[in-house]
Amino acid sequence: MSPRSVIPIDKNWEFRQADKEHSKFLPVAQFPTNVHLDLLHHGLIPDPFIGKNELDVQWIGEAQWTYKTNFKGASIPENGKAVLAFDGLDTFATVKLNGSTILETDNMFIPERVDVTSLLKEDDNELVIDFDSAYLRGWKLVEQYPDHKWGCWNGDNSRLAVRKAQYHWGWDWGPTLLTCGPWRPINLEIFESRLADLNIQSTVPEDLKSADIKVNAGVEGKADKVRFDISLDGKQVASETVQVSSDKATASFTLENPSLWYPIRYGKQPLYQVKATLIAGDSEEDEIDKRIGLRRAELIQRPLKDQPGKSFFFQVNNIPLYCGGSDWIPADNFIPRISKERYYDWVKLVADGNQFMIRVWGGGIYEEQAFYDACDELGILVWQDFMFGCGNYPAWPELLESIKREAYENVKLLRHHPSIVIWAGNNEDYQYQESVSLTYKYEDKNADNWLKTDFPARYIYEKILPDVCSELIPATYYHPGSPWGDGVDTHDPTVGDIHQWNVWHGTQEKWQNFDKLGGRFVSEFGMQAFPSVKTMDAYLPLGKDDPDRYPQSSTVDFHNKADGHERRIALYLVENMRYGPDPLEQFVYATQLMQGECLASAYRLWKRQWKGPGREYCGGALVWQINDCWPVTSWSIADYYLRPKMAYFTVKREMAPVSIGITRREHRHPKDRYTRVNVDVSTKVEVWGSNLTLEDLEVDCLVKAWDVETGEQTFNEIVAERITLPENRSTEIDARDVPVIAGGGKDQEKRTVVAAYLIDRDGKQIARYVNWPEPLKYLHLQKPKELKVVLSEDGTAVEISAEVPIKGLVVETEDDEVVFEDNLVDIVPNEVVRIGIKGATKETKLEARYLGML
Repeated sequence: MSPRSVIPIDKNWEFRQADKEHSKFLPVAQFPTNVHLDLLHHGLIPDPFIGKNELDVQWIGEAQWTYKTNFKGASIPENGKAVLAFDGLDTFATVKLNGSTILETDNMFIPERVDVTSLLKEDDNELVIDFDSAYLRGWKLVEQYPDHKWGCWNGDNSRLAVRKAQYHWGWDWGPTLLTCGPWRPINLEIFESRLADLNIQSTVPEDLKSADIKVNAGVEGKADKVRFDISLDGKQVASETVQVSSDKATASFTLENPSLWYPIRYGKQPLYQVKATLIAGDSEEDEIDKRIGLRRAELIQRPLKDQPGKSFFFQVNNIPLYCGGSDWIPADNFIPRISKERYYDWVKLVADGNQFMIRVWGGGIYEEQAFYDACDELGILVWQDFMFGCGNYPAWPELLESIKREAYENVKLLRHHPSIVIWAGNNEDYQYQESVSLTYKYEDKNADNWLKTDFPARYIYEKILPDVCSELIPATYYHPGSPWGDGVDTHDPTVGDIHQWNVWHGTQEKWQNFDKLGGRFVSEFGMQAFPSVKTMDAYLPLGKDDPDRYPQSSTVDFHNKADGHERRIALYLVENMRYGPDPLEQFVYATQLMQGECLASAYRLWKRQWKGPGREYCGGALVWQINDCWPVTSWSIADYYLRPKMAYFTVKREMAPVSIGITRREHRHPKDRYTRVNVDVSTKVEVWGSNLTLEDLEVDCLVKAWDVETGEQTFNEIVAERITLPENRSTEIDARDVPVIAGGGKDQEKRTVVAAYLIDRDGKQIARYVNWPEPLKYLHLQKPKELKVVLSEDGTAVEISAEVPIKGLVVETEDDEVVFEDNLVDIVPNEVVRIGIKGATKETKLEARYLGML
């Protein structure tokens, strides 16, 4: 027997518009590919990311396209097979080999394998793929099922009928670009026998002293044995050869004192390689290898002390985790051009930002292996949605069968990744159900009944998907949707997860009230900000010279897809700070300060609710969103080009191993029942520390205060000495009136800046936070006369100081090679703030921007 051969079908591809007369075949830009990339490559369309070019390329999504190639075949052994493996076709595709139709597809997410043994020639073969319009096919399907109660947020109803990345229809952060094409690899396989699957299930008991690994290999064709090898760092730790029986080979291993995989910060990320080798006689026919991490991962939902409902937090290797993190959308509208390196850079940005979790959102794709590999390597936990979002999905029988296959294939592809700790059925479909009053009786457990209601997709989320997960990944928690909690209202903060959109959307609450808007786990919340001015210059057709280079221009507005974004950005700006539209740089700064303050407030106030065993009142917060799919004003904390917005740094500080928080509250006590005059008013600051390390810390808490107008220090005292911050929780430290000078006049607290510090036993400052009277717009901020922004002698830090308090100082440079480790910092007198920096030299020009500078 000869070993399985895999021949990539990635050369000589051409494409043309199928429904256009005299359209000629042209070479593709790359492979895998999609039609927009190929048209761009030949200059046949303008770049849809520039200006308003998106509008000029809409015709592409309503056209038909053909891709073809010629490739040399191979000799097929007497008892062998030839299979064409299509890892992903987007979406309605008809595939012909040498003139014969071999495959028709209608689901972008399902990899397909076709036996072409009888059709393959040894010499020249022609492979042709015709792609129909997913948009038009979607509408035809909508018309075929008039009894379904169609409806959605974002895009249009046609998307609900099509198993394709939903964001291709446009979203409130992304353009409408309906792609098609061979978006994942195509290979020709020749074999007599092969390994069809490698399933690895590991169990780590509570004592963490061993790991049981069960390995199962699916076999196609005739073969005798499978050898399983487990290695770590190139050294073999276990091996066993077993007989193939009923097209399967199974082996079990127990590793004593295994090297366990931990989330970032809490340990290392050792990855064992599990390799299966298929043996027929004396020859090795095929092999598959996968990397796994051995860990004990749990979602803890149990009653809480002193509060109603249940907890919702993740625990890995017995360590409860406060899961600060981000939601993830596809990193480009044109997925085939996202490189492995770019995926790694995105995940590294998350890891470097003190975040623990990425939620792969349900309107995109089941991500590329490179994404999950990076999460595995860097210790980032993954919350994985199935690909349904913001609508009432239909459930005709053929569609349900397709969805079942989709779930089955994608769970199989991803189940070995230790980073994935939860699968969720959808994004906000239960919220959509609530918003239009679709039928949902949680107590009715008869799945057949669900299909008869006007919310038939419940059958997908509570029958098909959990059944697939139960069969393929029984040890991984399945959650019916996000948000969802025990079938109650999805806004219930006491159970499951919530999406907190009453800041920005909904009731448009003040972000200072996030402590009243929390939940057991907040898997979405956010605030918009403009991207870097460099990013805006990149999408403006004339760059810095573009006449639309101002915040309210039609081009800039076009690059914000959120309904009502003008009013919402203006609302949160005008409520909080003085600002103006000119110059553009200062306006962009104001929006990024706004976003940074908002998100930091949420993380700080919700992490305060992580109070230790039995009091995990909030178990995590995932900001919407880490990334963008094109250059845009959105909720992202880093833009399309991986340029962090200032909120990235405020979130990074709040999720540091040790942090300190302050909140300021006004207390009013009337002296009698009806008076409006005789009211005692006091403004207090409350101080707490958050210790996310696994060791108790002994610290002092230092509090200082200054008059924002004069820079005069009004307070400097150790308010708590040698206190213990217990491990992995937040602890209340102090509460007192805002410290002011006796006899200093009325309303002093309204111009007093208060800073709190944690000092360790060696006298080192390990946490710092500066609290300002709000709203910031009421402050008479002084322009510093002695502001210093200096690169340190060794070039590793920027040192900043001033004689008056400064709010939100940003250090900027035109050099994209310079990377800041922190930014958007508050400055107080007699302190030097150091910001880590990489890539700077003595020639690097550093500039400062801050609130009130203009």
